[in-house]
Amino acid sequence: MRLLIWTILGIGATFAAAPATAQTYDPNYPVCIEIFSPRGGGYIDCSYVSIPQCNATASGRGARCLVNPYFDFAPYKQAPRHRRAAGF
Repeated sequence: MRLLIWTILGIGATFAAAPATAQTYDPNYPVCIEIFSPRGGGYIDCSYVSIPQCNATASGRGARCLVNPYFDFAPYKQAPRHRRAAGF
């Protein structure tokens, strides 16, 4: 019975110590490229500042450009303009 418990604990510790995967999307860049691999898999690289820049890299490759869902566009939105009242 003790051997079974130690075996289960050992297997659990092995799975708990497995390396975690890195974050795919870099929140510092607004555009990502998804590169496809013919063997399956592929990867996502978020290091582009514009869609045209990403498209230049993706051209002729098995890749596509997409907007980074984790990039915060809020600082780049313009504040609403206030209209002046007529006659002032």
